[in-house]
Amino acid sequence: MRRANVFKPEFMHTSEREGYRSRSARIGRAIGGKQMGATLYELGDGERTHPFHFHHAIEEWLVVVAGTPVLRDPSGERTLRAGDVVCFPIGPQGAHQVRGPGTVLIVSASAALEVAEYPDSGKVDVSHPRKVFRVTDAVDYWEGE
Repeated sequence: MRRANVFKPEFMHTSEREGYRSRSARIGRAIGGKQMGATLYELGDGERTHPFHFHHAIEEWLVVVAGTPVLRDPSGERTLRAGDVVCFPIGPQGAHQVRGPGTVLIVSASAALEVAEYPDSGKVDVSHPRKVFRVTDAVDYWEGE
């Protein structure tokens, strides 16, 4: 069996996007996961993992490894501490965004087709094939029939 250590990760990816700077390690892939994914993010003060979003097909968990990251969810913002674990259920009630400082492990289920929705920007992201749409472009189911 393969293993990885969240306290001594092998960071393989970086993001230099303003407000979303981070280093990350794909822990799930490193240990050979197929049904679950896990990514470790190292976030500087004020830097975020992703825009505020929720999923339509997968549940996610957040485990705080170090630091005091701030979680934004539908109820507002709160500071988390090392050892805290939070579940983001499917749907709008699971909307979330994480902001540093801290190191967090985000664990998620896997789905053949996933749709993520971004309430702040009014977009949806379809995983296969990867397409991003504005919600305002939506049409009625029977449009054109």
